[in-house]
Amino acid sequence: MERRDVEIFLALAEELHFGRTARRLRVSQARVSQSVKAMERRVGAPLFDRTSRRVALTPIGERLEADVRPAFERLLAGFERAIAAGRGMTGTLRLSFEAPALADLISLRLNDFRARHPECQLEIREAPFDDPLAPLREGEADVAVVLLPVTDDGLTTGPVVHTEPMVLAVAAGHPFARKDFVTLEDLGRDTVLRAAHPPPAYWREPPEPWTTPAGKPITRGGTFGTFQELLLVIGAGEGICPLAAHAERYFARPGIAFVPFRDAPDAQWGLAWRTAGETSRVRAFAAGFSPANQKRQR
Repeated sequence: MERRDVEIFLALAEELHFGRTARRLRVSQARVSQSVKAMERRVGAPLFDRTSRRVALTPIGERLEADVRPAFERLLAGFERAIAAGRGMTGTLRLSFEAPALADLISLRLNDFRARHPECQLEIREAPFDDPLAPLREGEADVAVVLLPVTDDGLTTGPVVHTEPMVLAVAAGHPFARKDFVTLEDLGRDTVLRAAHPPPAYWREPPEPWTTPAGKPITRGGTFGTFQELLLVIGAGEGICPLAAHAERYFARPGIAFVPFRDAPDAQWGLAWRTAGETSRVRAFAAGFSPANQKRQR
């Protein structure tokens, strides 16, 4: 049964007049008559008593209206809410950050979005250290700011929002701590620690094993569920770990040194969202990081 037929039946049940129903729905009176007759054939009984003077619901018609109208109104309301969420710039845009410091580092962009869309609230949360894409997969975030690349099925990658060099975090007493810089080859000289989620592409090309650019095997250490756990183990001298350079500013501590890389590619942080969950709010937020927009705001 077509939605339009249900709409015609419910409108005629209210108007009890074929001409007024046709004008209300902007269809021909013949279309109203055809629709009602088709529905009556399907039900197997008259739904309206029709005379030259009046139109009235039959008992079966009254029961059908009582059963159908609430469900039809809920259906329409659901579509209206979906359309409003997809098109409107009101409501809330939920952001998750793999690295909480990124919310500070891109604060000008966040403020710009708030200024352009004052009726849209930004809700910011920290993503789990061991699975930064979990809020997207579980529907708890609309957009994630994560370390690129992102290759998960069902996710769309948006523009780069922040780029920075890499540093190597080592214990303050480690021999590397006395160096002016390190290289990717140095990763083959100690146990390399990491977060529980897969390492980024600058590190190695799949499949296993990890190697330096010259092919030297890299010894992998354990994985950690929180960033603070990772720092504790580095400070204890149990391994080293490449990190984005902002770690030195936000997580400096006496027991850890941050040594610049001479040859590691920059870390890039970008936007990602569920492809099926893309809305106008998501698109508007991503547009704020487009190359043209970033150039205008420099």
